[in-house]
Amino acid sequence: MTSGWRGLLRSVVAPAGDGPWFEDFEVGQSLDPAPGITIGPGEAAAYQAICGDPLAISLSRPLAEAITGQPGSVVNPALVLQVAIGQSTVATRKVVANLFYRGVRQLRTVRVGETLTTTVTVRGLREASARPDRPPRGLVLLSMQTVDDQGRLVLDFERCALVRRRSDAATGHHDDLGGTTEELDMAPFVEAAPLGWDLSPLGTPQEWLIGEARSDPLRDTVTDAPALVRLTQNLAPPHRDASLGKEGKRLVYGGHTVGLAQAGLVRLLPTAATVVGWHLCDHTGPVFEDDVVDVSATLDAAHPVPNGRLLAFIVIVQAERGGADPVPVLDWRPIVLAP
Repeated sequence: MTSGWRGLLRSVVAPAGDGPWFEDFEVGQSLDPAPGITIGPGEAAAYQAICGDPLAISLSRPLAEAITGQPGSVVNPALVLQVAIGQSTVATRKVVANLFYRGVRQLRTVRVGETLTTTVTVRGLREASARPDRPPRGLVLLSMQTVDDQGRLVLDFERCALVRRRSDAATGHHDDLGGTTEELDMAPFVEAAPLGWDLSPLGTPQEWLIGEARSDPLRDTVTDAPALVRLTQNLAPPHRDASLGKEGKRLVYGGHTVGLAQAGLVRLLPTAATVVGWHLCDHTGPVFEDDVVDVSATLDAAHPVPNGRLLAFIVIVQAERGGADPVPVLDWRPIVLAP
């Protein structure tokens, strides 16, 4: 990692589209960080306008204070993740796709007015299989640590990005990057859950049987995609420039789809207190502006905790475009704290 004013200067003046390429990464490398982002009332309102999430604790300051026992409004956990992911795009200006997220847990509640900063470290590298019909690519496993303005850890997770290579010359990178596992371990989410909250203001526990699937009747149109990208300082060009997308369509940032998925899940579970983390998140297909998405959720597991339950869901999002049949675009497995 470059330190001092030279590193700061380089991170400020480097053109957004000039890399890093796959060949520029080294295992153990920490990238020059993106600027910290203060999530104020304006940022929270902009996010709400884009995703429309009805999560009660992030909409009502009095309710947030009653539940948490602390003063101040609570930032939607999805927005916290959006900011961290946007800050991590210092590593993915040459991104083709994001393949998976791993170990996503929110370790402390973020209040409106706090500032988040994210450090990105390279954990593994692997050349992607060469094909004559596409430019050479490589897989980069990235570790993200996000802290607040007091240096307290908020997020610590990994994501795997597919990025472009300068040439098809061998790099010698063949690391085992692992992957996501279907097996659910609730213990890490119990450790991260705010077990001191009083969930009684959210009402009585909502009955939802394990294995039961429900669909959000409110389908939603994907709009304002560039606004979310700009709000979170996401530097991936395909999310800003429609000419880089398929058939001239702007590729929607994957976190936007997750935000709409969370909004749909909360409409189905209005007693949700917060999303503690993600067991799994796979982007199974691209999303483009003006797609119409539908959200369905299946309760996969329930784990009692002192102040309520941790509910593990399988959330599937499909996208409809151009009158064609809907196609799957997201397989998301959130862990929700609820009465």
